[in-house]
Formats: sequence, C-alpha cells, structure tokens
Amino acid sequence: MEAPEIPSLGVSNSLIAGIVIVGIAIAIGRAVNWLWLRPKRLERCLRRQNLKGNSYRLGFGDLKEMAHMIQEAKSKPINLDNDIIPRVIPFHHQMIQNYGKKSFMWFGPNPVVTIANPEDIKEVFGNISIFQKVSNNPLGKLLVTGLVAYNGEKWMKHRRVINPAFHLEKLKLMLPAFYESCNGMVKKWVRLVNENESGCCEIDVWPFFKTMTSDAISRTAFGSSYEEGERIFQLQTEQVLLTLKVFRSIYIPGWRFVPTKLNRRLKEIDKEIQTLVREMIHKREKDREAGQAPSDDLLDMLLESNHREIKDNGNNKSMGMSIEDVIGECKLFYFAGQETTAVLLNWTIMLLCKYPKWQSQAREEVFHVFGTQTPDYDGLNRLKLVSMILYEVLRLYPATPILTRVVSKDTKLGNLTLPAGTRVGIPVIEVQQDFQLWGEDAKEFNPQRFSEGISKATKNQCSYVPFAWGPRICPGQNFALLEAKMALSLILQNFSFELSQSYTHAPLSVLTIHPQHGTHIILRKH
Repeated sequence: MEAPEIPSLGVSNSLIAGIVIVGIAIAIGRAVNWLWLRPKRLERCLRRQNLKGNSYRLGFGDLKEMAHMIQEAKSKPINLDNDIIPRVIPFHHQMIQNYGKKSFMWFGPNPVVTIANPEDIKEVFGNISIFQKVSNNPLGKLLVTGLVAYNGEKWMKHRRVINPAFHLEKLKLMLPAFYESCNGMVKKWVRLVNENESGCCEIDVWPFFKTMTSDAISRTAFGSSYEEGERIFQLQTEQVLLTLKVFRSIYIPGWRFVPTKLNRRLKEIDKEIQTLVREMIHKREKDREAGQAPSDDLLDMLLESNHREIKDNGNNKSMGMSIEDVIGECKLFYFAGQETTAVLLNWTIMLLCKYPKWQSQAREEVFHVFGTQTPDYDGLNRLKLVSMILYEVLRLYPATPILTRVVSKDTKLGNLTLPAGTRVGIPVIEVQQDFQLWGEDAKEFNPQRFSEGISKATKNQCSYVPFAWGPRICPGQNFALLEAKMALSLILQNFSFELSQSYTHAPLSVLTIHPQHGTHIILRKH
C-alpha cells in the first residue's frame, strides 16, 4: 500500500511569499498614488484653470511652512490697530497676497482651493451633497463628532432629532440657567471691585468667560448634573491642544493605532469623557423609565426628540440615534456651546473698551430696556444696539476663521471645474473684512452697518457667515447670541471698563480665535 503524498512545503511557502509580495506591491502602489500621483494630477487640473499656488511637495505639501508661520506669528503680539488676519491665519493670508483670491494651497497631499466670491460661497454652503464636511483625521474625531462631522443620511437624521431642542420656545426655558451662570460671574467681579479701596480692579476676563460659559452649557445641557461638567471641560481643553498637533501634521493612514504618547493620551481623554457622559445619559433613561417628568435641559430634549423619532417610525430604533450618537452630540454641546460664546464675549468686551462711545450707548440701551431689573427674554430681543454690536464683533472676530469642505464628485463651481477629492476653503475672516464687499471701513469696528439688519448690511450677498450658511448653518447660533446678550446686559448694568496697560493684543487661532495672553481690563463699579 502506497503512503499518501505529502504536499510540498516549497510550493506552500512560495504561494505565501507570492501573496505577501502582491500585498506589498498593492500597498506601495496605493501609497505612491496617495502621496504623489493623485496630488500631481489634481495640481495639473487646477493650474490648467489659471489657479495659482505653491508646487506640491511630497507628503507635507505646505504644512511645514504653515506651522513655521504660525509659530512666528505667536512669538510677537501686534498693536491694537493692526490688522489681525496676518496673525490669525498667517499662511492663508500670505497665499492670498501672493497668488490672489483664486489660489490653492496644500494641506498634506490634499489641495485646498480658496473660495472668496459670495456667489461661490453660497453654492458651497447650499449644495451639501457635493460640498461635504471634511472627514477629519480619525484622531481629530475624538474631539468633535456629532452633527458637525456627519454627511448624508446620518447628518439628516441627527439634524431632525436635534433641531427641536433649539427652537426659540425651548431657548426661553434656558434663560434662568443663563442668568444663574452670568450672575454668578458678575457677583465675583463685584466682590473683587469692593475689596479694592480705589473702587476699581484689574482682571483678566478670558478665564472668567470660559468658566461662565462652561457653567452655562453644563446647566442648560445637563441641568442638575452641571457640577459634573467641570471635569469634562478640563479634559476637552487638553484635548483641543493635543488635537491641534494632529491637525498640523500629515495624516498617515493607520497611524492612530501606533501607541505614541500623543495617541495614548487622546484615547484616554476620549474614554474618560465618554464614561462621564454615558453615566449621565443612563441616569436620565432610568428616570424616564421610572416615570419622572423630563427636565428642560438639552439632554432631556434630545432624548425626548430621539424617542419621538423612533416612535413615529414604527418603533424602528435604526431611525433614531444610538447611545454612542447621543454621546457624540453631548460632547459637541460641550465644546461648541462653550467656545463660541466665550470668544464672542471676550472680543466684545475688548472692542467696547477700545470704543467707549459704543460701550456707553450699549449701557444706555440696557438701562432703558431693563433698568436695574433682571433681563428677560422679550427685553433681550429688544436690544437692537447690543445685537448690532454682537454682529459686528462676529464679523471682525468670527469664532472659526476658516471653514473647509471636500468635493464628493467632479463638479462645476462658478467658472471652475473641481475634481472629486479637492477641498475648498472659505476664509471667513478675510471675506467678512473684504473692502470690495464691505466698503472702505471694512477693517473698522462700526456696528451701525447692521442698523437695518444683516441682509441690508451684506446687500443680500453671502458675505457674512460666522455661523456658516444654508442647510448646515449652526443650529446653536441663537443659543450663543441669547447667552451673550444676557451676560453683556448684566455686565453693563454693573460696570464700566477699559483696557489695562498690561493688555497685550495677540489674537490666535486655536480652532477658535483666543486671546493668547488673556484680556486684561480695568473694571469699575457703575
């Protein structure tokens, strides 16, 4: 009887080696295409259309020069009357100076075409199926997920669920929480002034605004759980700084799995935040099951809206948001709700110090509407001059100086043909201070330009976009403006203020526009 034939190990090893070689060849081919062939193809396409920009440099593109210019800008403050744009977005500004508004730059291997024409901006913000939110580096998504990061069906579902929480009738219910947080800050300022025999004191308002808006979003988002928000804000502050390092480096697919110190810390922070938020959500769900009436905070509104969405679709849970989706939206509430209002208030106070005439007029309006009484919803809506001032601050100091979208498929934009994968960058701060769009005083603080509303000020052009525009306009803009009006009213009722001699003008883009060295003012009890 013959022994069974044993397969040759040599053949088996050769097959494995062949598979490995093919796999390596495919990986190398994809890497070469991603790092060189695709970027050069896109560059040729853009240059054929008379768009100008730097030549593509392997892998990094313009990132190294961008990082160098940011560091250089950070190293020295500017005068109070200087243009802030070269400091806030130094590289973008230089590219526009060198190549004009129709130019492009390289964010790693991805070209970013500058879009500054109002009609083109309107098309970009309006056509959300073509011009989609950029799919960030996966490590960046640890900071911001939720509505702001989604496209397509998922974005539509989340928007449907979230919109009811930001209706004006719902915002009215949040006013007492805004008052508690703002009044708590004002009381601290009163104590500081009273402790000083001169009747005035110097404070840095920036940390106060960060704490106050953190407290406000904690109260409005999580009601009785607001004290738990402090730890989340500490973690997210650290996460912002670490995420900036990620955004300013080339994204290498799979790099997030490498256990570097940065990667480990980002994941540790995300895990702790998720745990804290998950515990809050589970507690609310248990209260709901026990028959406890929902509160008026954002979390309960979100959960209520989500349950209604599921119920209206035949109890199909896939039509609502998962627990992970809800956590993502809560993280977004925390980050966007705090940052937007804090920076708006900071630059409003700075500009009212610089322009005391507008400070006096705003105070007169506040006293005319409220006297010394607690500001209420109807009165806040009657503050026309205060609204004009806030609009003008948002024009000069938009929270996010640049907004980016990615082209999902080959498309026309004005007289440009943009291939799929191209990114478009809207330099919001440049557009909102463009002399051709806003006149000779475009760089000046002049709230009067909004005396007849935003549409008259912009001549119905899409040139004022501090909260974006179109279907994806920020749903929280009324939330931010209402909170800012409450805070500003209470401050003006109690104090007058001027810039301290120690104030250093150094606006800096840290995702939003921060005062690098704080905002030191002299506070006087009014």
